[in-house]
Amino acid sequence: MTRWRYGAWDGRQDPLGERPDISALLERLSEDLLMGSGGRAALQDLQRRGLPGQRGVDQLRRAIAEQRRALRDQLDADGPLGRLAEDLAEVVAIEREALSRRDDEDARFDQLRLDALPPDPAGRFRALSDHDFTSPEAARVFAEIADRLRKDLLDAHLEAVTGALASVTPEDVARIAAMLADLNELLAARAANHGRPPPDEPQRFAAFKETHADLLPGDPGDLDELLAAMARRAEAAQAFLRSLDPEQRAQLQALAQAAFDDLDLEFQLDQLGRNLAGAFPDGMPTRPGDGAGDGAADGAENGTGEPDRPQPGGPGGPISRVVDAYERVAELDELEQQLRGAYEGATLDDVDEDSLRRHLGEDAVRDLRELRAIERQLEGSGAMRVRDGELELTPRGARLLGERALVRLLARVRREPATRRAGADPEPTGQTRAWSFGDRDPIATTATVRNAVMRRAERGHRPAPGGVGLHPDDLEVVEQEVRPRTATALLLDLSFSMPLQGHFVPAKRMALALHALIEGKHRQDSLHLIGFSDYARRMRPADLAASGFERVYGTNMHHAFLLARRVLADDPRPVKRVVMVTDGEPTAHLDHGRSVFNWPPVAETLEATLREGMRLARAGIELDIFLLEDAPGLVAFAERLARLTGGEVMRMSAEQVGHTVISGYRSGRRRVR
Repeated sequence: MTRWRYGAWDGRQDPLGERPDISALLERLSEDLLMGSGGRAALQDLQRRGLPGQRGVDQLRRAIAEQRRALRDQLDADGPLGRLAEDLAEVVAIEREALSRRDDEDARFDQLRLDALPPDPAGRFRALSDHDFTSPEAARVFAEIADRLRKDLLDAHLEAVTGALASVTPEDVARIAAMLADLNELLAARAANHGRPPPDEPQRFAAFKETHADLLPGDPGDLDELLAAMARRAEAAQAFLRSLDPEQRAQLQALAQAAFDDLDLEFQLDQLGRNLAGAFPDGMPTRPGDGAGDGAADGAENGTGEPDRPQPGGPGGPISRVVDAYERVAELDELEQQLRGAYEGATLDDVDEDSLRRHLGEDAVRDLRELRAIERQLEGSGAMRVRDGELELTPRGARLLGERALVRLLARVRREPATRRAGADPEPTGQTRAWSFGDRDPIATTATVRNAVMRRAERGHRPAPGGVGLHPDDLEVVEQEVRPRTATALLLDLSFSMPLQGHFVPAKRMALALHALIEGKHRQDSLHLIGFSDYARRMRPADLAASGFERVYGTNMHHAFLLARRVLADDPRPVKRVVMVTDGEPTAHLDHGRSVFNWPPVAETLEATLREGMRLARAGIELDIFLLEDAPGLVAFAERLARLTGGEVMRMSAEQVGHTVISGYRSGRRRVR
């Protein structure tokens, strides 16, 4: 009994949305499915390629790689200190000009002090901090540089806290140090409780928020949310520091000491780094809200489809901008790993939508959701199902795949005149034709009346009252095919040479198309699918998409003929035929129920196969053999088999087999030619 589940509308459902074309999806999966890759691998390959008008995983990864390359080009470790040196040089130039206008010994002494400034930016900044400026303009510019530098250095570590501050004054430094001290106490209490939140943490965190509300990012609900906002920044800052050589790191440390001159802040920053590392031993967490919600706040777009977020080189100091780039590179690396899925059990559900939106925009999120929906659409339609963790084709899926292949093959088949056989059931073809004397086909009423009306109109006659007069030339009859009820055993070579030679997929498509033709148009007929390699066995159409190759030796036609004869003997249909598709001569036969393989073929194998073929002929079973290779041994054996059984041998490419079999079956000819 069918069951339905109903849920509340959440704003995402589209009741008028287009239904997915399941047949088209299956066709895009068919190459991998029929090659034996397995449903899961075939789906992942389709998700990598994407659908028409939609980016796949590979394209999303390429876009991420391009952004990462562009960011790495901006990770110039010398740049921040170099720009600071240029700013300080401007201060020195202004001060020199002011000193040059004075004519006293103090001015000459100050000029000598400027000449003796240390060459490195950190030493020069410290020396200028103690300088008694003559020029008010130089003093003002240096004060602005110092304010920006303090904010820049703090942004590099605590951008989530200091991002809203226009500048960082000495008073702000003291407030930030006090906030960090309280935060470190919260972390220390959690560490003392074996890494778990202590019972009083919610009350202590509420008091912490009330005290430092203006310094906290957004409105964090708990300590974990606040730490998630700070931890990634701390990791990016550490990555930046690791990128510097020892001399540059020493300069940056000296610069921080000169800019802040606050031992408490330095201690609290160092303690915070240690506490964050202890709180997240397995790596830094994602951003707050990552993987949940619609990311409206972070996902705002600038009208170009790209996320509206600060870019390196934008607002902020040079040091914090470099750290911004390191943070974004770390996010892009993580996002690329999620898309790559290089770990067991990985799916596209693991991809962080908010992170994807920030870096590639809303269109990328829509593409991701459509890629995720493919599996649900296939399962919801009944075309595929999950069994033991593997995605497999269902009977309905096999039929849809066969119908798609059939449509493609029928597009190449020219209409041929219908043939007749006595005692067979007629089938309408959907066409009409002119009546001729002796026809017993039913009159096509609509076409006949239309012909009569058109004939009178052409002669200028008005419609006669009471009805339409008919002339023998007006008569048309329903065209019908008369075909016997036929049982077909399709023997499909599944030995390892078939995929190696590129015959696997076309042969399987032909089998699915023939199954769809019989199921859809000739339901009075039957199809028995038999696969053979070292042994022969009956198959269902869905089995053609089973995962894996048969890495066995042997082409056991003997067993295939034997199984086909037994299957057809139980089928009540009067006309019986065997169609075999193979690319190799027989190299195995049954001996007391066991497959015996020999290469090159031995006489026992050839004789056993020929004897079983002759039994097919004596049972009145027609035999058609399609050879996909023209090896001399194979051709010689097939022609000998045809002479002994009255069968026919056709040599052609795998792509031609489908067209030939379908057109022959559809036309109702006794033989396919």
